[in-house]
Amino acid sequence: MPRYNAPFEIHVHGDVALRSDVTFDQIQEALKPLWAYSGAKSLADGATSTYEEEPGIRFEQKEHMLQMCWTVPGDDDFRQALDEMCMALNELSERGAAIEVTFYDTDFDEEEGDPDEESRDDFLMLFVGPNPAAIMQVQRDLLVEDVVNLMERHFDGAELGGVVAEIDRLFSDRFDALVNSLEIGKRPRGTGGSGSGGGHGGGRRPRHLH
Repeated sequence: MPRYNAPFEIHVHGDVALRSDVTFDQIQEALKPLWAYSGAKSLADGATSTYEEEPGIRFEQKEHMLQMCWTVPGDDDFRQALDEMCMALNELSERGAAIEVTFYDTDFDEEEGDPDEESRDDFLMLFVGPNPAAIMQVQRDLLVEDVVNLMERHFDGAELGGVVAEIDRLFSDRFDALVNSLEIGKRPRGTGGSGSGGGHGGGRRPRHLH
């Protein structure tokens, strides 16, 4: 049912590569926690975002890519829907992917509100993938990107090889701690230090800026 007085606007953003054999019915079922939360009766009905300028939820069949830039009004109970969605997408994904989720406090007015009042904004970075190694690879790449982008303000990129190597060591140690009990494929490995995109935290995030 519609949530007219919801305390949050919740924005879900990310691209997930899906296996070539995945069908639309499987995608619809995997995303049911999202579109059902919005009060829709199907993915086609619920794929439209609250904001017209956002593309919503789309499946690019040629690239086998699920694209999400979708906002829904909601509450903290949306987190359960996110957990269910991620578990389902793990089964359909071709490789690891990150999904950004931002909770915007609808009652907070940054310009006219009490200067001592803090917003209830929250930001989550979720990960999906066909196995834990694929998920760890995405986590590693994002961390390297963030650390390098931060440190390049003070150091030349060529000087940061040791930092990247240390991050790789930490992820290798985590992999080794899991491999005794799980069969999770290849270790995460380095794919370069820098790339496009901003940081993943700090301050109030701009609304719908992608």
